Amino acid sequence: MQWFLKLHKTRLYKCRKVVEAERSLVNNEASTTSSACDIRLLDTINCPADLKNLCETDLSQVADELRSLITESVSITGGHLGANLGVIELTVAMHYVFDTPRDILIWDVGHQAYAHKILTGRRDRIHTLRQPGGLSGFTKRSESIYDPFGAGHASTSISAALGIAVGRGMNGNVGGHVIPIIGDGAMSGGMAYEAMNHAGDIRARLVVVLNDNGMAISASTGAMSDYLARLVSSKVYLTVRDVGRQVFRKLPRFVEAGAKRAESIARGLAVGGGTIFEELGFYYVGPIDGHDIPTLLSVLENIRDANVRPVLVHVVTKKGKGYLPAMGASEKYHSVGKFNVSTGQQYVKSGEFPTYTDIVADTLITEAKRDEKVVAITAAMLAGTGLEKFKAVFPERTFNVGIAEQHAVTFAAGLAAEGFKPCCAVYSTFLQRAYDQIIHDVALQRLAVRFMIDRAGFVGDDGPTHNGSFDLAYLGCIPGIVVMSPSDEVELRNMVATLLSIDDGPSAVRYPRSRVVGASLGVAECGDTITVGKGRLIKEGSRVAILSIGTRLYDMLEAARLLDSYGLSVTVADARFLKPLDVDLLRILAMEHELLITVEEGAIGGFGHHVLHALSEQGLLDRCGFKVRTCTFPDIFSSHGSAESFYSDIGLNASGVVKLVQSILDV
Repeated sequence: MQWFLKLHKTRLYKCRKVVEAERSLVNNEASTTSSACDIRLLDTINCPADLKNLCETDLSQVADELRSLITESVSITGGHLGANLGVIELTVAMHYVFDTPRDILIWDVGHQAYAHKILTGRRDRIHTLRQPGGLSGFTKRSESIYDPFGAGHASTSISAALGIAVGRGMNGNVGGHVIPIIGDGAMSGGMAYEAMNHAGDIRARLVVVLNDNGMAISASTGAMSDYLARLVSSKVYLTVRDVGRQVFRKLPRFVEAGAKRAESIARGLAVGGGTIFEELGFYYVGPIDGHDIPTLLSVLENIRDANVRPVLVHVVTKKGKGYLPAMGASEKYHSVGKFNVSTGQQYVKSGEFPTYTDIVADTLITEAKRDEKVVAITAAMLAGTGLEKFKAVFPERTFNVGIAEQHAVTFAAGLAAEGFKPCCAVYSTFLQRAYDQIIHDVALQRLAVRFMIDRAGFVGDDGPTHNGSFDLAYLGCIPGIVVMSPSDEVELRNMVATLLSIDDGPSAVRYPRSRVVGASLGVAECGDTITVGKGRLIKEGSRVAILSIGTRLYDMLEAARLLDSYGLSVTVADARFLKPLDVDLLRILAMEHELLITVEEGAIGGFGHHVLHALSEQGLLDRCGFKVRTCTFPDIFSSHGSAESFYSDIGLNASGVVKLVQSILDV
């Protein structure tokens, strides 16, 4: 009973007054990003054990120094800024209270773990963040013993933590806590509730920390986000608070403290019972101010010492906290490039071309103006997929379903069944999460869902969790789907128009994160449909044929120019389609050339595999002296770094293909 009373004491009145929490969140927006103290406490911290040597009163200075260091570092490397600035005090408190790595912290997604990395022995490498050979932008098991589980996709932390907690128990390790930290945006993902339902059922020793900042990447979407907002702003709750304020002003000072305590108790009774988390079997504590270190310490210490399981601690934070440019931006500097720390201005080269994402958004808007059946869907990536622009024009035809890719695809299938033209814009790496839905709910029923696959190929700084390496392979084996990939922005616009003309089954266009090559779009605002399954000859030669799909085409034209200068006549073709494959074009290339090289921005099992299969089926591999090579991504999970360096390292650029051809033909 003692733990129950102690935890209720925390829950009802030791978590500070919500009035004070709100004042901290609203009035302290412009808190400094650097410490005014002469002594840098971070210089004394090489691991969480060093942090525990400090007094509690020193922790605010540690938080200030972390905020300054993270802002400075991300301004140089780019990265996820807003989420990290929002969890600094929480991170400090977690490592101060819990005994990491014996106690395990699992950061959902991982792009909120920069302060965690600094406090766990990686401070001297934080300037290498997302750079070749440097620190990952996410948690990574091979990087530190303090990263027990890698993450890059949302909503996985509670499942992983539960598995670790159960595994520890089965191994006889009954000590230590397992603490997943998950954002309110990630709580829109179904996995989180599947895990919580399981944890509540088996009464697992688990402490879930819900970091509620009201945002995922864009503003959080869905009933869960609304529920959390209602929880701290209900009419009953506000009435209790306002009445209490009026009473306090009329009370003597020695009575005021007791009255505030009574208000806190009343507030807890008003909002503390019957929450969805308690229905799932969790003991709910909160909401508390995630920037108030004394409060965080008090709550976390009581949770640590209580023998109650499982627990959910609801922490309210501000994304971008302490850095005014981030707090004033629509996405709170969720993900930024290099920027000026003083002004917050991101560095963009003048005259830079738009991105492939921009082209998709603009084309969709044009097509939607002509066809009222065109609708757009995304899974919490409204800005990242360009659909923010679409929503500004067609708000009633734009659907942001939250971090729920499976639902996004099946929801799109339902819209298609009603005769609409759903365009499902999802990053390649996140579309993997909805693979069964693509097969079962879309392709098997031949529903005309259009997939706009953003961030296809090598993404770069975000590393292996975000590289779009596998979509050509995992889509290419699905019967009846049309899969295409453009070489430039003109082709992309035409392919979007082509997708919208396909009504007898699913179709997809995949395109990279990068800026376009600068091909002229002409004066027309809409794209021209192209013949499904037909590639095109770009340059004709006689000895070597290069068949490219995607944006490597221009590098292949440069390779052809170099090879021509060495006396090797080269044909370059743009496949356009993975499926259906242009077998007629393939037959010409195979019959009239000594060497055929396929080029793609994806893993093995994709375009090159389909070409080899078609050549085999046609008997074209039987021709004496004919050689074929496939250029793909290496069969590894490629690390983070620049795209230029990556393509150079794997030989998927002009010089690499020239060397390959010379080695094969011995010239």
